[in-house]
Amino acid sequence: MTNRTAVSAPEEDSAGKPRKSKKGSSRQKNMHNKDLGRKGEEAAARFLVRRGYDIIERNWTCIAGEADIIALDEDTLVFVEVKTRSSAANGLPGEAITKEKRTRYEKIACLYLEHSEVSDAPVRFDVISITLIGPDRAFVRHHIDAFGVGW
Repeated sequence: MTNRTAVSAPEEDSAGKPRKSKKGSSRQKNMHNKDLGRKGEEAAARFLVRRGYDIIERNWTCIAGEADIIALDEDTLVFVEVKTRSSAANGLPGEAITKEKRTRYEKIACLYLEHSEVSDAPVRFDVISITLIGPDRAFVRHHIDAFGVGW
């Protein structure tokens, strides 16, 4: 006697090719986005260090959320949001910074300052937008004081 297990054939698209599982492709896309985000944050940190910033924290987490990078620019405490995109097809990375995200970042800064030894330092919010333009090339834009008037 042979044990047999029924296996359903993969669904096919209109061209007769096997259709990919939505669950798998969603999981792969999520992993791709996380990997892309990590690489973007690493590139942003290197970018800031080359410009003389001192990185204090990376991925600092609190109840309000996460600050990608917290750095010192001379005597100014800078909270940096990093946005990375694999292309500009769906918009530029900086366009993803909403009013809600700005408000959340301000809460994160308040909570950080409550638990930090930093005192009496000016605070600034920057955004680093990274758009890939090739396998080893990216367009980096540093929005200094991004939450200031006019943002």
